[in-house]
Amino acid sequence: MKKAIFPGSFDPFTIGHYSVVKRGLELFDHITIGVGSNCSKKSFFTLEKRLDIICQAFHDEPRVSVKAYDSLTIDFAKEEEADFILRGVRSANDFEYEKSIADINKRLSSIETVLLFTEPQYSAVSSTIVRDLLNYGKDVAAFLPPGVEL
Repeated sequence: MKKAIFPGSFDPFTIGHYSVVKRGLELFDHITIGVGSNCSKKSFFTLEKRLDIICQAFHDEPRVSVKAYDSLTIDFAKEEEADFILRGVRSANDFEYEKSIADINKRLSSIETVLLFTEPQYSAVSSTIVRDLLNYGKDVAAFLPPGVEL
């Protein structure tokens, strides 16, 4: 069985994240979405709310589980007995960042990182943009997974 983790702060989990997981299910038997804490980021949503949003999105998908973690991603991957780390890439800048992290993770373990490029219609969608829209009272439903309510 091929297992992957999909780590991130997911503040909030967007339609782009959802697309990466759905496409990842074509490659992996099980994906654990790991909601991590990032000490360099101040969260907009509570951890509980972020977990709830993701659970709403995948409530009918038994091959997806959702867990919080407070450790290095590579340690979380080992705890989950994951074979792969799944990440999404929207731009060249994302690629450079993800490649650096993947290289370090590979050096620390035997776990490979698989990068999926964002589908073109979602490449401009980011959690940062969604938070900015929310701050100004805009409707963000089009940028969230189907069936998710904030």
